Amino acid sequence: MPVRAPRRFISIIVPLLVFTPALSHEEVNSPAPEPPRGSVQQQLDELKAGQQELRKELEDIKHFLQERSMRTNTVNKPAVPAVDSVNVRGEPFRGTHAAGVAIIEYSDFDCSFCGRYAREIYPRVDRDYVKPGKLRYFFRDLPESKETNSWFRARAARCAGDQGKFWELHDLLFNAQSGSQQDVISLAQALGLNTEVFNECLSGGKYLVNIENSVAGAKRMGIYGTPAFLIGAMSEDGDFVKVKRVLVGAESYESIKTILDELLASASSN
Repeated sequence: MPVRAPRRFISIIVPLLVFTPALSHEEVNSPAPEPPRGSVQQQLDELKAGQQELRKELEDIKHFLQERSMRTNTVNKPAVPAVDSVNVRGEPFRGTHAAGVAIIEYSDFDCSFCGRYAREIYPRVDRDYVKPGKLRYFFRDLPESKETNSWFRARAARCAGDQGKFWELHDLLFNAQSGSQQDVISLAQALGLNTEVFNECLSGGKYLVNIENSVAGAKRMGIYGTPAFLIGAMSEDGDFVKVKRVLVGAESYESIKTILDELLASASSN
């Protein structure tokens, strides 16, 4: 007995057979007609052209802003201060009294550029010039404001200096710039300082006036940014640095080395 298709299936197929028009040979093989004007393709082409024009305009704006920024930076860039000599009588320093060349660094324990200099550049200066006895190295404080930890850290380093540990705490503070005031005290304890004497020095504000004087002196010379370096020759009595060059910013080791070598060569020829 033959199998019949379900009546519902037949009712769907028949209308399709009746109403589907047949395509001629020419209609089957003829190319697709051109998209009418205002079609999707034309809109895409116009959008692409608009994007290219927009990119060009953005590039023009970018160049304009870069040129403007360069002109602004050139105009507003602070002039390097002109400093003749600086009194360093009685100031502590790294190095030996025999060194005829000196650096006075103005720095801030919270300054990231100062930290980079202290960690990456100063160790090379210390190795090549301070330890061999060629250079006296002075450090002066130039904290940004009293509202930050800069002043606390500066006083802490000076208080550590009362126990002969200024440079040791100086190095630790620049290696851990993000620490709290309690962290600073912990660093001092790790150095083996007498905690009672150290804390008394901090709470009494012993070196506050010294740091204020350092800041005021820097501003009188026109030094506001840190780190800043006054580089020159020591006077014969060892009380003054005759400044030859002033550098402001996180200078490279090479730039400092060039100046020091020139000064040392000049000193040896005299």
